[in-house]
Amino acid sequence: MTFDFDLFTIGAGSGGVRASRLAASTGARVAVAEESRAGGTCVVRGCIPKKYMVYASEFGRSIDHLGAYGWRVGPAHYDHRSFLTAMHQEIDRLSGIYARNLRQSGAELFEERAVLEGPNQVRLVQSGRTFSARRILIAAGGRPSWPDGVGGREHVLTSDEMFHLHPLPERLVIFGGGYIGVEFAGIMSGFGVETTLVCRSERVLRGFDEDVRAHVHDELARKGVRVLTGVFADRIERRDDERLAHLTDGRVLVCDQVLMAAGREPYTHGLGLETAGVALDRHGAVVVDAYSRTNVESVFAVGDVTNRVNLTPVAIREGQAFAWSEFMNRPTVFDHELIPHAVFAQPPVGVVGLSEEEARRLHGEIDIYKTRFRPMKDMLTGDEERVLMKIVVRQHDDRVLGVHIVGPDAPEIIQAVAIAVKMGASKADFDRTCALHPSIAEELVTMKDKWSPPKAASAV
Repeated sequence: MTFDFDLFTIGAGSGGVRASRLAASTGARVAVAEESRAGGTCVVRGCIPKKYMVYASEFGRSIDHLGAYGWRVGPAHYDHRSFLTAMHQEIDRLSGIYARNLRQSGAELFEERAVLEGPNQVRLVQSGRTFSARRILIAAGGRPSWPDGVGGREHVLTSDEMFHLHPLPERLVIFGGGYIGVEFAGIMSGFGVETTLVCRSERVLRGFDEDVRAHVHDELARKGVRVLTGVFADRIERRDDERLAHLTDGRVLVCDQVLMAAGREPYTHGLGLETAGVALDRHGAVVVDAYSRTNVESVFAVGDVTNRVNLTPVAIREGQAFAWSEFMNRPTVFDHELIPHAVFAQPPVGVVGLSEEEARRLHGEIDIYKTRFRPMKDMLTGDEERVLMKIVVRQHDDRVLGVHIVGPDAPEIIQAVAIAVKMGASKADFDRTCALHPSIAEELVTMKDKWSPPKAASAV
């Protein structure tokens, strides 16, 4: 059978673009359809603009610290519109690079929504054109989810809209204690917005190491974010220019804007996957094997639509492994273990490997090494921010199972540390590495004493 394309990719985000460019480099006929903008969630409405917003919000704190280092400046003023203009100019540039790189690789880019009409058939929704393809790759990413039972969706922002929000509200309520909610709480508070963060659990960042959760939770409160725990949204109402956020415990928060940051879900609804017979799990994610193959021989999926590990670099590596396997005769499986990840809270979090709780459950006897300290940069400013560093070690063979950092440059540090952890480094390997002084990271190789919980006071 003759096909119009050897590969048709739905989604021009990180995973789809990497897979399509590599496939096209082999001489394969490749097409990509993107209903929004090339670059996907990360470039257009995710990690890149988010990190620019983190940078922008941190400058206020830096200005407050200038005097301690001898700098004298006049009254500072933040212009949010000016920042948004500069940020979106950069996003436009990056999106253009993604589109240009695709076309230069030989792939054809269709800037419209595509849906499946069969195992080898794709239809472009706006133009109505149909194409046949030997292989179809689903790389449509994810989208903000809405929690069941919460009313008033029409009065609420999602993370997508936060990158265009102008003017800044005076009062903002954020629902969700995951990384999106925590990051935007720090950003908005840094911009001077009165910020309230509401989460169901007793601490933010569920799933992270408990020491990390406690540290970030305390830092949010210390920096002026009001954190409400053990409660969530019941419904949101609008009253003139205000929002009334009704909580499940009966309280009502009055604010100017509400952000729902209750997680993300695979963007698979309406793609025609059921028509093609592609299996989805109960969360709507595409079910795939280690080679990103679905139950339909001609259909594959990478990135957030599979709900494996929803990180941009993971989507890229999955897309690369797909192209190597299917177009370069190099069967490749991407290893999803020991992936470093970060939360751009303030201060940021960098993590690789197991939490203390996971390590105890999976490996039994473990040793913990941890320290908290004020970073050198803040010793002159009087800022009470603390750094947390923690190493989780398997007791019987001294292997480092996890490293957790909360503090300045934690994401930069954890990227390098992840190499050692991935290689199977032991605590002794860390110990015999010479420290780089003065630095925050040197604490990782100078922690020699095992940590033990404080002993309870004896009864009198």
